[in-house]
Amino acid sequence: MLRVEDLSITFQKEDGSLIKAVDKISFSMQEGEIVAIIGESGSGKTQTALGVIGLLSERAECSGKIWYKGVDLLSLSLAERRSYMGKEISMIFQEPMTSLNPVMQIGKQIEEQLILHDSLSKEERKRRVTEALEAVGLQEAEGLYKKYPHQLSGGMRQRVMIAMGMICYPGLMIADEPTTALDVQIQEQILCLLKKINQKRKMGILFISHNLNVVKDFSDRILVMHQGKIVESGTPKEIFSAPKEAYTKKLLQSIPSREGVCLKGEKESDTVLQVSHLNVFYTEGKFGRKNRKQVLFDINFQIHRGEVVGLVGQSGCGKSTLSKAILGLNQEIEGQIVHGTVKPQMVFQDPYGSLNPAKKIGWILEEPLRIQRKMEADKRREAVVRMLERVGLDKGYLERRPSDLSGGQRQRIGIALALIQGSELIVADEPVSALDVTIQAQILELLIELKEEFRLSYLFISHDMDVMYQICDRILLIREGRIVGEIPS
Repeated sequence: MLRVEDLSITFQKEDGSLIKAVDKISFSMQEGEIVAIIGESGSGKTQTALGVIGLLSERAECSGKIWYKGVDLLSLSLAERRSYMGKEISMIFQEPMTSLNPVMQIGKQIEEQLILHDSLSKEERKRRVTEALEAVGLQEAEGLYKKYPHQLSGGMRQRVMIAMGMICYPGLMIADEPTTALDVQIQEQILCLLKKINQKRKMGILFISHNLNVVKDFSDRILVMHQGKIVESGTPKEIFSAPKEAYTKKLLQSIPSREGVCLKGEKESDTVLQVSHLNVFYTEGKFGRKNRKQVLFDINFQIHRGEVVGLVGQSGCGKSTLSKAILGLNQEIEGQIVHGTVKPQMVFQDPYGSLNPAKKIGWILEEPLRIQRKMEADKRREAVVRMLERVGLDKGYLERRPSDLSGGQRQRIGIALALIQGSELIVADEPVSALDVTIQAQILELLIELKEEFRLSYLFISHDMDVMYQICDRILLIREGRIVGEIPS
């Protein structure tokens, strides 16, 4: 069904220099086969996928051949290739908030695929969209049809992306980290759903993931990428039981375990956050027909200095809503939120969506210091360079833009941005969920080092219990807007 021959993808930087993201790779896929690509951040996984579907940036030069059902896609005109995009080959993107149109209703966005590729009536299109939303586990599909992306949780947005990718029943689906933002239960549902469609319709899946445990159980064959090359390939049994390459062995050794790799410090007696009888509301509707809905109920907990408190629960249970209330981003609240330190800052799940794409890293990191007006320009730049070095990046990154960085590098910038104002309480919302296992381990170790160095406390939100057990002192379980228990770590 798919045969890639000597595919190379090269980018030209602003200074004129070239970066080879993909270096003469070749592989093939049979009809109905699930092929996984694994590797570190920046290894070329996503660029390979974008090359196959035809969504590389204008700065990219692509060479080689990509045969799909006997047609060389790279030889087609843009208009000819568009007839394949979405209909024959679809893609589930890693970052739904930056992939979905923020001013367009969910139902209309999914419908676009049908309008472009099928001649269905308006009623039939809506029925297909509703069925697709229900198929990916979203309740009240009729109501979701008219909602906007910002009204959904991260996990719900990801399921909308999957519904959009499946709506035309393509021959090949490219899934770029499709379960990154989902809790374990929903993740299992989505993988079972993809497997079911794969078997029923013989749909091939090119599956990109950093979760090696998922890859092991889900794929028929695995490609290991490193620095733009495929360094090893084989069945899951061959890769996991008898890896040949040193790089593959390194990846497998980085798989998180509940034994813990980070040393946990002792918490201190003083409290940096006290939440008492917190109720949070959202107001929906307009033109006088407003409906106030309660989403968090009687939340009570505290965080001591030097303590890492985890918050775990299913997608849509209220984790991110609670974090926004703590940061003051949602003021429709009842109860008390008392900070015992400088106002907390947040490390976001999606650094690409939270960093200004039009600005360079130096400008982004200086902005909070400019707003404070406490430093001269040269002092600000010195503080930014020191913080950049502290998160493992050199001053050369000051002149880069977020689009020039890998996922792991962007997350380091997000951590530096949260710390630059001297906050001692950090709310980390899924800070490693989008990262591969080796970079994930590096970021977790960095967070622990910074905690010890700056006497930090964290509210750490995640759906990955293995990650939670590595870093948290205790874990709060939240379900349907209520904290229902505490899990010792």
